[in-house]
Amino acid sequence: MSLSLGFAIYFICWWIVLLGVLPLRIGPQPKEGARDPIAEASGAPLAPNIGLKFLVTTAISIVIFAAIYAVIAFRLIPLDDIPFLRVGQ
Repeated sequence: MSLSLGFAIYFICWWIVLLGVLPLRIGPQPKEGARDPIAEASGAPLAPNIGLKFLVTTAISIVIFAAIYAVIAFRLIPLDDIPFLRVGQ
C-alpha cells in the first residue's frame, strides 16, 4: 500500500467515524434566559466536547485503518475470492 493510498483510506475512515461520533453525548441545551441570542445558536449545546470527540474519532479510526491495512497487506481476502471481480482478465 502506498503512502498516499494509506492516507486517503485513513482520511475517509476518520470523517465517517467523526460523523458517527459527533451526535453522541452532546450535553444539555442552555435554558432560554441563560443564552445570548446574538452570540449563540439556539440548538448549540453548552459543552460539545469537540476535542474529546476528535480524540475518540482518531482512536477508532486507527483501529479501523489497521484492520483495513491488515486485509490489504497480508491478502486476507484475495481479490480472486470476490465474485464478479477478475484481476487480469
